[in-house]
Amino acid sequence: MTNFLIVVATVLVMELTAYSVHRWIMHGPLGWGWHKSHHEEHDHALEKNDLYGLVFAVIATILFTVGWIWAPVLWWIALGMTVYGLIYFVLHDGLVHQRWPFRYVPRRGYARRLYQAHRLHHAVEGRDKCVSFGFIYAPPVDKLKQDLKTSGVLRAETQPRNRGPAA
Repeated sequence: MTNFLIVVATVLVMELTAYSVHRWIMHGPLGWGWHKSHHEEHDHALEKNDLYGLVFAVIATILFTVGWIWAPVLWWIALGMTVYGLIYFVLHDGLVHQRWPFRYVPRRGYARRLYQAHRLHHAVEGRDKCVSFGFIYAPPVDKLKQDLKTSGVLRAETQPRNRGPAA
């Protein structure tokens, strides 16, 4: 039971870690060079941004090895990191970005909220003023839209649209 709790706790800590890395490193001056590829249209299977996944895979591999040889708790932490990586792959790469061979757009519930929140994250051009940096947790979509409007990225729904010359 303790090992199971270590795995679950690690998945939760990984979501906080992923949020922090995404918010302050990937969207910061240090990490934007890799992450920028994820915010640009392209027609190839891989992005430079995928290197972040490789970094976490190397860390997990090291923890598996050290945990197997010296400190078993590290093995369970590595398993939690791997579980998080699988969840990330299914939800982010698969569901949101359709990097699998079939298309599925969720129509309701948690999956829909996650999908919409990440699409709003990509609604901003560039690295600044983005919203929703988590991968498993997504804030309410209405709050994200309001945050984008407040930042000036989205036009408020109450503002009239330019419909051309008056008749």
